[in-house]
Amino acid sequence: MNDHPESLTRRVFVALAPPDDAKDELARALEPAYAAYPQLRWNRIEDWHITLAFLGELPSAAVPLLQPALAGLAASHPALRLGLRGGGHFDQRLLWSGIDGDLDGLQLLAADVRDVVRACGIDFKDRPLRPHLTLARARRDDPSSVPQAAAGLTAFVGRPWRTERLHLVGSNIGRGPGPIHYRDIEAWRLGSDSTGP
Repeated sequence: MNDHPESLTRRVFVALAPPDDAKDELARALEPAYAAYPQLRWNRIEDWHITLAFLGELPSAAVPLLQPALAGLAASHPALRLGLRGGGHFDQRLLWSGIDGDLDGLQLLAADVRDVVRACGIDFKDRPLRPHLTLARARRDDPSSVPQAAAGLTAFVGRPWRTERLHLVGSNIGRGPGPIHYRDIEAWRLGSDSTGP
């Protein structure tokens, strides 16, 4: 919270993040798309995440209420085995990679996160979970780049990995049309109250 002390609100979400080697693997698969579609607004690799609950603009004072509750949830929730697979698009404007693996466990974790957020008295739009990793966005006058880039990802199958941490993330939105960047407010190890694998 210290990076924007003047801000009375902050855009916040709860997410998982693939490990660096899984992100690097996908980035290598995206190299032809990076070259072919430089006009897309590509997300930074370090900002890739799987959103479990998008909370929107919150009063800065509400964020500390979430931290102990999410820490407790993470400690009691097992790590998940996931992977990145294929690609697709929403509305011809948003390019994503799909999520593979323990999708039932992912849905359960997302439901538990949303329950914890509501129990903290925070109101948010509870949209259905569509697990994905957002890769790029197209400009309004470019209806073809994202579907074409998605078609190039259909055969991609990444190696499986274990989730390690639950992240509470704040977006760092600057003025103008520049990219959105994200920063962890805090992150907690999943399953840290057990000695299991």
